[in-house]
Amino acid sequence: MRGFGHCLAPLVVLATPAASQEFDPASLDLPALIECRADVPTYNDFALWLSSAPGAVETLGWTEVASGNPFLSQYELPAKIRVFNRETGSIVFTAAGPMAVLDGVAAPELAKELNVMAVFSTPQKFPGEKVVVHSTEESEGLTFSTGVKLNVSTVESHPGKTLAGCSYTLEIK
Repeated sequence: MRGFGHCLAPLVVLATPAASQEFDPASLDLPALIECRADVPTYNDFALWLSSAPGAVETLGWTEVASGNPFLSQYELPAKIRVFNRETGSIVFTAAGPMAVLDGVAAPELAKELNVMAVFSTPQKFPGEKVVVHSTEESEGLTFSTGVKLNVSTVESHPGKTLAGCSYTLEIK
């Protein structure tokens, strides 16, 4: 699980006392996390548990595999999940959230289906994102900015694959 903790280091710093409650692995809805149907506290609770609880990966039945990318931690799932109307048995985590590793769909095609705008698009690289939630609130002199973004991309470490998933961010100023 060495890689996952590295990917989540920025997230752990932003942990709030509410996120320190014990996560129940039976409550995990991985497709909801990947498809941006969860909120930031739900993702943070899960991510903190996964990165810090001994045996968390094994509890879920996941197998860590080499991603070939220092910015991604990759896992094979014990059973396929359905996300974005497609099946996958492989996921990756970025520093901000989970993404499905998809076969059989080009990133521009999936982005169009999901109304995700391309940041730019070349035959070698496709990054796209759509803001799902952005909110700001102030409390006790601090500003909390919460963001949930749907991402579709390609990366050199995963040729022929499309990565699609969600990033969850909380900024405190």
